[in-house]
Amino acid sequence: MNDLDDMDFLLGSDDDDGRGRRRGRGRNGRRGSRRRRRRNRGGFLAPLLAFIILAGIIGGGGYYGYRWVSDALVPDDYTGQGTGEVVIEIKDGQSASEVAQELQRQGVVASARAFTNAIDSAGKSSSLQPGTYKLRKQMAAAEAVKLLDPGNLIVAKATIKEGLRLSDTFKQLAEKTGRKPKDFENAAKSAEDLGLPSYAKGKLEGYVFPATYDFQPKATPAEMLAQMIERFNQTAEKFELESSAKKMGYTPHEMITIASIIQAEAGRHEDMPKIARVIYNRMNHEPEMTLSMDSTVMYAWRRYRTRATHAELEIKSPYNTYKNLGLPPGPIANPGDHAIEAALNPAKGPWLFFAATDPKSNVTKFATTDAEFQALLAELERNSSGG
Repeated sequence: MNDLDDMDFLLGSDDDDGRGRRRGRGRNGRRGSRRRRRRNRGGFLAPLLAFIILAGIIGGGGYYGYRWVSDALVPDDYTGQGTGEVVIEIKDGQSASEVAQELQRQGVVASARAFTNAIDSAGKSSSLQPGTYKLRKQMAAAEAVKLLDPGNLIVAKATIKEGLRLSDTFKQLAEKTGRKPKDFENAAKSAEDLGLPSYAKGKLEGYVFPATYDFQPKATPAEMLAQMIERFNQTAEKFELESSAKKMGYTPHEMITIASIIQAEAGRHEDMPKIARVIYNRMNHEPEMTLSMDSTVMYAWRRYRTRATHAELEIKSPYNTYKNLGLPPGPIANPGDHAIEAALNPAKGPWLFFAATDPKSNVTKFATTDAEFQALLAELERNSSGG
């Protein structure tokens, strides 16, 4: 077999130029038969060789393809609970994938995909709560998911007591949040941006709701006040303040003013509905009768006492309810739930007077006539002097 024959064998040459056919007719066609057998063998081996080569290519590609898919399905992830400390803020409206990218950027998790897989597995993709959290560097994605729980929010907790005036509320907020009272005073100057109801007439007194708040570390004084006013709005909606006040013949602002007086005068929650009744009975009394509430006079003086002196009762102020008929111009404190509810649902009774007869127990007693009231004042004097 010569070199040309070898090539024919491998490539399966057909000798299509016709010369082979002419030569093949010699010697009874034996040489032509040998060439046909060679062509048959070459025609079988060539596709086999091509198949082997193709299989090798596909096999190698499949291996690397498998590696690529495997890497995509099992993303990089750290192990353990990590080290150090990283403060992460989740903004309102951020998706789990956006949070994942931020965690990867700050080195908390090895890959965003690891975090999204972990939070999907935990069923918490749609429950991430905005706020500030403490995490660690290089922690397993599943551990990061655990720390992004609402119970781990970094907050400044502030409990604002019922009945505080606005100025004292600012002091309490400053103490709890590390700000200055002046910061809150300045924020209050833009009252229209804080979500006040229209009937508040642009004044915050009475509408900064007393409660316990969890403020975000980066919250501004304006945002804190807005959060407290939003809580007031929720309470007003709960009690249907506007419609209820209208049924009683008052504006919502007047109703909150009444609630603030109740809050300032009452020593116990259970006495509030009766104090509310005294206020309404006096305002509707014939002949006309002043409210004569010491708490409003003290507000005018910017002082704190339960009883005004005769000299203090002479102050010229629209808040002096001994001198002026009806309600003062606005609230004198920030009332809580109980006081607002009492203003909207006063007790039934004929009382026109009340007095806290025992300063130690804060017990309040009620009277219908002036003589009964004088007896209560005498009891108060005895208890105050220890007699």
